[in-house]
Amino acid sequence: MRSFLLVPPREEAFSAALASGADALALDLGDPADPARESMRRRAAALIERPRPPGLRLYALIAPLGAAIDADLAALVAAGVDGVFLPQACGGASVQHLSAKLAVAEAECGRADGATRIIALATQTPAAIFALSSYGGSSSRLEALAFDTEPLRRALRAAPDGAAAPLAIARSLLLLGAAAAGVAAIDAPFADLADAAGLAAECRAARRDGFAAKLALNPAQIPPINQTFAADAPAL
Repeated sequence: MRSFLLVPPREEAFSAALASGADALALDLGDPADPARESMRRRAAALIERPRPPGLRLYALIAPLGAAIDADLAALVAAGVDGVFLPQACGGASVQHLSAKLAVAEAECGRADGATRIIALATQTPAAIFALSSYGGSSSRLEALAFDTEPLRRALRAAPDGAAAPLAIARSLLLLGAAAAGVAAIDAPFADLADAAGLAAECRAARRDGFAAKLALNPAQIPPINQTFAADAPAL
């Protein structure tokens, strides 16, 4: 798994994502407090149920642990989602909590126990940084830890170009936490969609440092990500 493309559950965006060559799509349902959440949930479930290219995995970016998550899981697990991204994950305890909820959702719809995998967005809050050592042994469902910068930067009340040192520390600790837990580390998305050279450079740096894959925001970002993170890519 080299590339995870974040995509809203809309027909045109989903069709473009299917043609992108991404190894996995992550359907982003948006703000859990949005009144349109139920509509987004239904759309995502309908897209998950469709035939898909061989080998393509579908994930969903669900609500954080709280009131909205149960409705997300009930709809998406029944639809056959391969895995979920957990926002605002805070260590192994949050993964254990989600795993228990997934077990219930799978039992209720007749899916095999453990069929739904977990990717923890593990650096979105300051508290989460101090819990990066606790993911090991938390759940056999845990597949990866994903790095994300924007929520943490906002939590620090830093300027858009600020918090370089704290973000670098968080990135390093996520790599160490993923290695200690025996799971993959996924790099943050590259925000500047027009900067192809910058994306390529960031991909090379991420692979050099030990990341196994990268999040993407646009189908055009998938080819350079796949090329850099390919198993047979030349050493950097």
